[in-house]
Amino acid sequence: MTEATIQQPTTEQDRVTAAVAEALGDVLQRDLTGLAPGTRLFDELGLDSTGVLDLLLALEELLDCEFDTENLEMSHFATVGSLADHLLGELSAQR
Repeated sequence: MTEATIQQPTTEQDRVTAAVAEALGDVLQRDLTGLAPGTRLFDELGLDSTGVLDLLLALEELLDCEFDTENLEMSHFATVGSLADHLLGELSAQR
């Protein structure tokens, strides 16, 4: 498993952001240092459409949940922050 460079999560937002960073590292098979909420997944990190499915599967495992793919839009995958925000909303709705 690739190590994410985000510190121990202290809030739910931090936990989800850390999971996004870890899953991205695993899917892209590289260490990701310096990730920020504004880091663009496709343009800066090189995520592609096949990687999106792998990323979702990894996030479901890390966050112990299932996401409704019908609620997903490409805009959710624009940045680390937009994805974390969307996932946080999905997790809140499931509770």
